[in-house]
Amino acid sequence: MTARIRSLLETPQFGTFIMGVIIFNAILLGMETSKPIMAFAGELILTLDRICLAIFVVELTAKLIAYRVRFFRDGWNLFDFVIVGISLVPAAEGFSALRALRILRVLRLISTAPRLRRVVEGFITALPGMASVFLLMALIFYIGSVIATKLFSASFPEFFGTLGDSAYSLFQIMTLESWSMGIVRPVMEVYPLAWMFFVPFIMVTTFAVVNLLVGLIVNSMQDAHAEESNAETTSYRDNVNARLESIEDRLDQLLEQRTRK
Repeated sequence: MTARIRSLLETPQFGTFIMGVIIFNAILLGMETSKPIMAFAGELILTLDRICLAIFVVELTAKLIAYRVRFFRDGWNLFDFVIVGISLVPAAEGFSALRALRILRVLRLISTAPRLRRVVEGFITALPGMASVFLLMALIFYIGSVIATKLFSASFPEFFGTLGDSAYSLFQIMTLESWSMGIVRPVMEVYPLAWMFFVPFIMVTTFAVVNLLVGLIVNSMQDAHAEESNAETTSYRDNVNARLESIEDRLDQLLEQRTRK
């Protein structure tokens, strides 16, 4: 019985079905935000939403039966377990705000789509390196905020009046969102040489540090893809070797039978 459930869970058709249910459920959750749609077909939408949740619960129950303790050794299974568990929290009293978290079920697409899994695994692998880059960026922002506050706070307190204001303004400048006409050009009307501070800051943060983060994530994704490819190659090689060994054993048996005759 357990083997039959496991074989069903591992079929591509079942994975496709679950992915379809996730997408359909995401559409339902979006429709629940529309008052006209809910007024017209609210009961039907809520019923279909409960059916989708029931399918997810049945799926996880089947996995628990099929894999037992091994279910909790897989991080993606734990991820699905938490997401569905949040959806089962009663939406009453202090838990009413958790109803909005039902949209997190859409994240189950990550665990069912191999390509999305690879992206997330690459991102997680890059986190240690990203922490170092974030620390470097924090140091750059702190130094830049102190300098900007010292230089421009007197004339532009709305942008650089405090250390926090300066940090926020520099973050806006780093994103290149209205940085020129909104902040830098007004500052340069009072301090013509202010570009000597802002231009190097943009070059370092926007074009160097941010691209360094992107490079770390891309490299991690490539490493995750390479590991997955190596695992598939190893599995294929093991299967071929096992088949060759069985063929050799069969040939040896045939030779022995022929020798006896």
